[in-house]
Amino acid sequence: MIHFKSCKWKNFLSTGNEFTEIQFDRSPTTLIVGQNGAGKSTLLDALSFGLFGKPHRDIKKDQMINSINKKQCVVEVEFRIGASDFRVYRGIKPGKFEIYQNGNMINQSSSVRDYQKFLEQNILKLNHKSFHQVVVLGSSSFIPFMQLPSHSRREVIEDLLDINIFSKMNGLLRERNGKIREEINDLSHQVELVTTKIQTQSKYIKNLESLNEDQIGGKRKTIRQHKKRINEIFEESKSLGEGLATLTQETEARHDKILGESNKLESYDLQFDSNIKDLVKESKFYEDHDECPTCDQTITQEKKTEKLQEIKEKAKDIQEGKTKLNKKLNELNQSYNEVRETLNELKDKQQTILSNNEKINVFQKEIDNIQKEINSLSGQSGDLKNAKTELEDLRESKDSVNERKLAFLEERTYNEVIGEMLKDTGIKTKVIKQYLPVMNKLINQYLQVLDFFVAFHLDENFNETIKSRHRDAFNYSSFSEGEKQRIDLSLLFTWRQVAKMKNSAATNLLILDETFDSSLDVDGVDSLTKILDTLEDGSNVFIISHKGDVLENKFRSKIEFIKERNFSRIK
Repeated sequence: MIHFKSCKWKNFLSTGNEFTEIQFDRSPTTLIVGQNGAGKSTLLDALSFGLFGKPHRDIKKDQMINSINKKQCVVEVEFRIGASDFRVYRGIKPGKFEIYQNGNMINQSSSVRDYQKFLEQNILKLNHKSFHQVVVLGSSSFIPFMQLPSHSRREVIEDLLDINIFSKMNGLLRERNGKIREEINDLSHQVELVTTKIQTQSKYIKNLESLNEDQIGGKRKTIRQHKKRINEIFEESKSLGEGLATLTQETEARHDKILGESNKLESYDLQFDSNIKDLVKESKFYEDHDECPTCDQTITQEKKTEKLQEIKEKAKDIQEGKTKLNKKLNELNQSYNEVRETLNELKDKQQTILSNNEKINVFQKEIDNIQKEINSLSGQSGDLKNAKTELEDLRESKDSVNERKLAFLEERTYNEVIGEMLKDTGIKTKVIKQYLPVMNKLINQYLQVLDFFVAFHLDENFNETIKSRHRDAFNYSSFSEGEKQRIDLSLLFTWRQVAKMKNSAATNLLILDETFDSSLDVDGVDSLTKILDTLEDGSNVFIISHKGDVLENKFRSKIEFIKERNFSRIK
């Protein structure tokens, strides 16, 4: 509940440079009187400007400043909500807007608009329109509930029932859904971009893999060729090497044997040659000498012939032996040449085997190197490995973005369900339907107190149905001004009762501006006075009227405004 304590102002409209102050909670009922132009209704404008930054009547901002002093226009409103005391300070020239709670100014780092929204939504929990439906009635600029358009009527009821929070929540929800929609669109775009990158990267990897496979295929073919060649060389070496060692050993042994025999025969041949020389020398001795040079004995012809014959026979034997020896030597030389040829062939085979082993080693090294290249290509080294790592990162990024997108989609779905509940057709309508019978009952009760016997009914769209005793159907515009005022009063008191039930827009303050001066007849005045007397304890009612002499005795206190030297003040 809002308990208004006071309102004071200076240099506001016709008020001068001294504060005019009204204590709201001093008396249950207060009559405000004064001549036309004395400043009676200034209270309404000051209170409205202090709370909402705009006057009650249709007055421009520059017109609110006193036309004589033209500066230092100030309005202060004090009120209490629960255990907290509030003071709103608002000024023009210089411009100022401050809110104090328990003597401490509330942070005003935000804009004036947001600061005002904070005051209305978080402190007052009333906007300008709803405030004047609960607090004020009868001003010429006041628009009664029944003259408001349908959406404005709904705003008033939502404020009274304290369900406008659902509208605010729905507004915040729509704002959030707007951001979610932007996030989803952005994330969808990111998914598309990442998907395109993944496709491009996959194609690139496929090309690399295809290239690698071609390379690997070629290298494997080379390995197969090398292995085939190794097998061929190995088989050749195997064939060459079969019995080679034994044959070589045997051939070398035969070689050595032949060589030994040949050397032995050649020594014999040399001996034969030496013997022949000796025989030739001996033969020449006998041919050239007739006596022995050693013993001086005569060598006879017979002896010479005998010796020469003997020498000739020996020479013949030696020559025959030498012939046989040469024949044997020739045979040995032939065998030797054959053995040497065989040994050379065996050495060629050994050399071929050694050469084949070197070839095999070369081929094997090439195979090992090619296999390393294959392993490197198969192991996704180089560009391919980096490309696959990048592809995996892209897929993880896509998964992450999709997860975020899914979270936003889930939140949006959840919010849509909540949004349906927060719409006018949701929770609010259920609450309104619950209170509509109470409202209609109260309205009709107040109408009866005001001696206006009709059946008044508001539907959930806040359209009225009014039926007379004879069941004739009417609407608000069908009635006289006095009857309209009775309806307006009934609605005003009903809204205050509803506000009290909800403790939302409930307030101690009620201002009736010239209500007693307008269309109410004597019975209507008496009925209204009766209602005011029955208001709950703690109410503070202010009646602005020209009929001070008639109404003075009906109210506990009186405030009279006068105008002196073009300035309004309280007498």
